[in-house]
Amino acid sequence: MKILVTGAFGFIGSNVVRLLEERSIDVILLDSFYSSNFENLSHFKGDFIPGDIREPDIFKKLPKVEAIIHEAAVTDTTLEDDSLMLGVNFAGFRNVLTYCQRRRIKLVYASSAGVYGDLAMAAREEQAPKPLNAYAFSKHLCDREILKLAQKGKRLPFVGLRYFNVYGQGEAHKAKAASMIYQLYLQMKEGGSPRIFKYGEQKRDFIYVKDVAQITVKALELNQPTILNVGTGKARSFNEIIKILNKNLNTDLKPDYFDNPYQGLYQDETEADINNLKKTLKIEAHYSLEEGIKDYIAQLSEGRV
Repeated sequence: MKILVTGAFGFIGSNVVRLLEERSIDVILLDSFYSSNFENLSHFKGDFIPGDIREPDIFKKLPKVEAIIHEAAVTDTTLEDDSLMLGVNFAGFRNVLTYCQRRRIKLVYASSAGVYGDLAMAAREEQAPKPLNAYAFSKHLCDREILKLAQKGKRLPFVGLRYFNVYGQGEAHKAKAASMIYQLYLQMKEGGSPRIFKYGEQKRDFIYVKDVAQITVKALELNQPTILNVGTGKARSFNEIIKILNKNLNTDLKPDYFDNPYQGLYQDETEADINNLKKTLKIEAHYSLEEGIKDYIAQLSEGRV
């Protein structure tokens, strides 16, 4: 099987590529390097096509593949350029989708838990979307295209994965858009007080990128339009993260709480209902938050960022 990965040098994309390589699957990389880092796959010896998914002509350069894993996106939720956000995340997605439809090849793409907005309960795939920012709205539009196909009864192998809060190796280049786990780690390993919004009780469904890569590749087995949550099914607070980091770093640093400047645009809690994931793909996250952070810190200590 030959697979094209877009956004291949980015955070999740690079982890997916490494997993495909481990499984001796032929993989081709496509990336514009708008928000990627060549160091994530500096070892890669296969085919790489530099290009932007917003440009239809780039698809004329692609060799024949059996599937596309689409990870290319602008992921900074604080970006104020809505035109850029929608251009990459939705218009670019439609170009990928059209290519897959015409050639009737599999498509697995990155959606987001952001489509749900701020919920006080576990998010289910059938819930009405309530995006709070342009990033979440762009991902909602992608999902809507897939749901339209499903409603028309088209049995096309297109799968949207609503990633919850992913952390792990390969995110360092994202800077302020990197996970809170990585940002707090950087502060704490230098002995600084971890800075979080008052009063640290905001919760996220944090999922380790190794689990995300496994689930993403597993989704290639599906053969009809599907939207699935990708999380652990357990929401954990920022205060808990600090506690886990303190334990792994042998520190006892207290949080520095400050006002949230993104009120109204910020999800106070995310938690995935993963029943459909378990039922449809027969898979779930392997790493607990404690295990994932421990493994991540070990990699960071070895210089693998």
